Amino acid sequence: MVYLIDDDESVRRALQRLLRSAGFEVKAFSSALEFLESEGLDGRACVVLDIHMPGLSGFDVQERLASKEIRMPVIIVSAFDDAETRERARRLGAVAFFRKPIDGQALIDAIQWATGVNTSKY
Repeated sequence: MVYLIDDDESVRRALQRLLRSAGFEVKAFSSALEFLESEGLDGRACVVLDIHMPGLSGFDVQERLASKEIRMPVIIVSAFDDAETRERARRLGAVAFFRKPIDGQALIDAIQWATGVNTSKY
């Protein structure tokens, strides 16, 4: 399972299609709050998370997951790529950081590595 959280609808749809075509089950959310309030989060899942969103940020999501001791690998996708943002994401536990636009195969590889699940059909 991949939880995809991005406030940009076109990015969210494109990533959802990409990940489903790679064989992942995807549950998409348009906001951090929508994700955090959802029921039955699968602890074996991976989170693909935008940083800059209205309301709660991706950093807020990382902090709340840690405070609840929910340990899921988090992969950051962001249009903002600077040393401070990368370092903060890493300190909060992100296993990978991608700048938008995202290399689709690199994202798939990172999710497979983070989850230990190989969805490759080849």
